[in-house]
Amino acid sequence: MSKYVINGGRKLHGTLTTNTSKNAAVVLLNVALLNRGQTILKNVAKIEEVNRILEVLQSIGVSVKWQGGSDVVIQPPKKIDLKKLNYESAVRTRSILFFLSIMLGWQKKFLVPQPGGCRLGKRTVTPHLFALQNFGVKIKTLSKYYEVDASKLHAGKEIVLYESGDTVTENALIAAAQVPGRTVIKFASANYQVQDLCFFLEKLGVKIKGIGSTTLEVIGKKSFNKKLVYEISEDPIESMLFIAIAATTNSSITIKRCPIEFLELELLKLEKMGWKYKILKKYKAKNGRTWLVDLKTFPSRLVALDEKIYARPFPGLNIDNLPFFVPIATQAKGRTLIFDWVYENRAIYYTELNRLGAKVELADPHRVYVTGPTKLKATEVICPPALRPSTTILVSMLAAPGKSILHSVYSIERGYEDLCKRLSLVGAKIEKFD
Repeated sequence: MSKYVINGGRKLHGTLTTNTSKNAAVVLLNVALLNRGQTILKNVAKIEEVNRILEVLQSIGVSVKWQGGSDVVIQPPKKIDLKKLNYESAVRTRSILFFLSIMLGWQKKFLVPQPGGCRLGKRTVTPHLFALQNFGVKIKTLSKYYEVDASKLHAGKEIVLYESGDTVTENALIAAAQVPGRTVIKFASANYQVQDLCFFLEKLGVKIKGIGSTTLEVIGKKSFNKKLVYEISEDPIESMLFIAIAATTNSSITIKRCPIEFLELELLKLEKMGWKYKILKKYKAKNGRTWLVDLKTFPSRLVALDEKIYARPFPGLNIDNLPFFVPIATQAKGRTLIFDWVYENRAIYYTELNRLGAKVELADPHRVYVTGPTKLKATEVICPPALRPSTTILVSMLAAPGKSILHSVYSIERGYEDLCKRLSLVGAKIEKFD
């Protein structure tokens, strides 16, 4: 397994640029199958999660090729044979759940492998099944697959999602897009990747009202066949990684192309902790819809917040950004309570930072207390099987003087492209060894 060797404790300087969204890419690569014509997705991050999806698509006969370095050209076949699906790649990504809705327009009955991805406790698929029931879809859970019967597919009319989850909302949107008629989706997620999906579907010809809100009205179509080019917007979670690195290493760097609408509360919390930054420029993303900013960070003296830090569905603090407050809190004076209510096991992974000298106390499976400031120390750690907790260890190692080794970094490379090279550009001493 690959590992990172990090010589930490260095002040960083220079410029980092935010890549396009991992979570938008994984849904749009799959949703391209709705279009019987050619789809070109621009500026797709070359990450392991994307590689697994491309392997799945190619295995079922989809023509997939990289163009110009970072664009992906997708052309579905006339028929899809799910019996040839690459099972090993499918079960390594949770995005295989999108096949529950994407295949509705291709086949009446089919099997979808049960998903993998991050191990964060019980991540139930029940909300997806409940959502698709509203479209007349029957789903039976087998030992390794979901058995789907879409022979009585119809518009969902007015539905309430069992939870305001991103992928649940996306599956409901994908189903609604393929069925002529009106579907209203209530308690929808308004998060960045859901908005990107809505923008893509609009370009395909689907009519959607309420983008950015928790109620979406969708007028679907029976089929789609057009040449489509789509620009994926930037990833607020990657911007937050760079922000966390700057805050934890007490460095002054410039971070470009940050999707500000999805970082406003995170920045406010940090500002109240004493963190200093300045917005240099505001402009639209290449999709013409998402607002971006360039910001500059400054060395700061951090203090713990009196209130707990917790995540909520957008417009709350992003669930994937919450873990980055753990390494930041190790450098803040006082005691910080971080409440990770979504996942049963993720807070447990935060205690891995104690190996680097942090003071992280596990209160229960959802809450940790972080006492700071602490001087982090170099060590060796094996990445947990979860993307964001693994990345918080990387952040901490960059702040810890001396040589650290981070083993089994596949979890990180599922979501971030070429981190070693990019961080080296701002003065980090980090190398990857296979």
